[in-house]
Amino acid sequence: MDLFVVGEIVKTRGLRGCLKVLTQVETQNIVAGLKFVYLDDDRGQRKSYDILAFAASGKFLFLELKDINDVDSAKALVGFKVLIPGEMLEDLPQGEYYWRDIIGLDVYDEKGKYLGRIESIFPTGGNDVYVCKGEREILLPAIADVILHIDIDKKIMTVRLLEGL
Repeated sequence: MDLFVVGEIVKTRGLRGCLKVLTQVETQNIVAGLKFVYLDDDRGQRKSYDILAFAASGKFLFLELKDINDVDSAKALVGFKVLIPGEMLEDLPQGEYYWRDIIGLDVYDEKGKYLGRIESIFPTGGNDVYVCKGEREILLPAIADVILHIDIDKKIMTVRLLEGL
């Protein structure tokens, strides 16, 4: 099954087992209509939980899950990843991509020189930054002046290195 990481449980809220999740998505509507989520621990153990209640605030989701009804059982889940089935994702407009589509792309400069592979992404106030690791690490701002072309099918990103990158 193709699963998509929505975020990570960072702490509990209240005494009844509510989970505070730091999201990795811009829109929390992805989770709003779901009946269940998967939780993944750092060892790859995965379990499905029914959603009893859902709320969103900024970059956080607040989830109440079936069988997680006290603070102690909720604390045991801090650090777990929250995943949803990939088919639940909304189609994005042309030129926009989910992080999972970008991570793993091979990166070439506009002259065809191989620079490395996108290993991770981190958000900043204005745009995301792609971490390309090859002979050296290159931080690529996700802006039109730098990211020239993305071909998800071929798993290739073409970039223009600005002075200083």
